[in-house]
Amino acid sequence: MPLQVANETELYYEVRGYGPPLLLIMGASGCGDVFGRFAELLADEFTVVSYDRRGNGRSPRPADWNTTSPEEQADDAAALLAGLGLAPAAIFGTSSAGIFALAAVIRRPESVRGAVLHEPALFRLFDDPQEVRDRLTRLVMEGMEAGGPAAGFERFLRFAAGDANWERVEPGVQKTMLASANTYFGVESGAFDSYLPDEETLASITTPIELLVSAQSHPFLSEAAGRLAEWLGVEVIRTPGTHFPYLDHPEALAESIRPFLRRISE
Repeated sequence: MPLQVANETELYYEVRGYGPPLLLIMGASGCGDVFGRFAELLADEFTVVSYDRRGNGRSPRPADWNTTSPEEQADDAAALLAGLGLAPAAIFGTSSAGIFALAAVIRRPESVRGAVLHEPALFRLFDDPQEVRDRLTRLVMEGMEAGGPAAGFERFLRFAAGDANWERVEPGVQKTMLASANTYFGVESGAFDSYLPDEETLASITTPIELLVSAQSHPFLSEAAGRLAEWLGVEVIRTPGTHFPYLDHPEALAESIRPFLRRISE
């Protein structure tokens, strides 16, 4: 099992293809396998790296690790790229990983050639962040009461991805994702809600950024993307699919970001 020591933790990773490097980062569950088809489509032109974030999936939970931050996650990503000799790279981050990719752009610009932020879950940019957090908490608690942490986490993932997408996930990958329930509830949940760089910092970014929103996704994610786009001075690009387009529209998603990836790789 390939493990790379990065930022004082071990990260499970997979590499596909040849060409300019591209790092894929998953949000909740931290499971790189969810990108399978999407990664294969891009591997015809890029060296695609996927990985399980620290304490998720096949990446072991560090001893005495009980809290995290976007900055720590960004440092993990940068250290993984450096350890594999692939920095600087393009980064694709989805949901909370869109936050990590943004943090990497700001914190570790030497590691990032450009970033694709897909529906970054910036709670402070939602119209009503407390309503969203309360809704998710109720959903999770109902699942936990029915079947414990794994059931609660599955309720959350079904909400994020949609039932049809969850059923598309191979049973083995589902198992890997649900194995992250304790990390999500014990360390990650709520840890990224307050993250929001100030407008001056966002406006000063020179690293190329592409900002994506899926057409059939949750409205609050579109709210956040629209506000972030104004501060970054970029347009929001709309693509088909749900919050998990790498499952329901992997071909369209790959083709939508390919021109950007080519441009920043020249």
